[in-house]
Amino acid sequence: MDTSLNDARAGLPNTVEVPRPTAWPIVLAFGTTLLFAGLVTSGSVSVLGAILMIAGAVGWFRDVLPHEAHEVVPARPDLPAVVTLRRNVARIEIAGELPRAWLPLEIYPVSAGIKGGLAGSVAMAVLAMLYGLLSQRSIWYPINLLAAGFFPAAVTATTEQLAAFHLNAFLVAVAIHLLTSLLVGVLYGATLPMLPRRPILLGGFIAPLLWSGLLHSVLGIINPVLDQRINWLWFVLSQMGFGIVAGIVVSQQERVRTWQRLPFAVRAGVEAPGMMHEHGEDQGE
Repeated sequence: MDTSLNDARAGLPNTVEVPRPTAWPIVLAFGTTLLFAGLVTSGSVSVLGAILMIAGAVGWFRDVLPHEAHEVVPARPDLPAVVTLRRNVARIEIAGELPRAWLPLEIYPVSAGIKGGLAGSVAMAVLAMLYGLLSQRSIWYPINLLAAGFFPAAVTATTEQLAAFHLNAFLVAVAIHLLTSLLVGVLYGATLPMLPRRPILLGGFIAPLLWSGLLHSVLGIINPVLDQRINWLWFVLSQMGFGIVAGIVVSQQERVRTWQRLPFAVRAGVEAPGMMHEHGEDQGE
């Protein structure tokens, strides 16, 4: 583009000079794609891609060298500021007034979830072993079912084999049970403050039913042996036992306030003594 013409057009009122739009980068990218696609399809595709790459590179460089191509476009003038004759609303300053808060204001610490998960794991294990005694007269039956997904031979195992003690299955089941219980316990610690008046309703009934429904839909993929032999009534009862005990233990722990009132630097762990000092003065410390 002629630079003198650019200067003349740029002087028009309500106009602005911007870089001219170009399609050469897209052509270059498409040519690169065809060049590599031809390595697995046909040589002619690579040739076409190389031609497009060269054309795109040359066209793109001509748009920026030796002078960048620009064009003049109309620009909207600044709109006048909106003014109003309304009076300002007076606000009553209240000492210690909180800004809009994120709920919940208080949460349970991680230790509360760990305690609840461990307590719930004991209750769930007792109910599972009780089911094994009543159905197969063996406390090892539910334990072996839980660990059956890690042993291919368990697919053809008989009921008598699943009712016998196996050290490997016992160790795997204990690890799965403890890890899952701790994770769910920590999850309870985070979710129970959302329903502070009915923590047992959420932890003992709503969450176990949702969790059991989710497992019912995917258990055939995770553990086919457990899916074929499981008693879903006892499974739901054991989940409820876990939820009630874990919910009671977690709800009895002391809550801690969230850090939403603290400055971002303090929450991020940045050493900012001046900011922390000002925050302490605001709280009257």
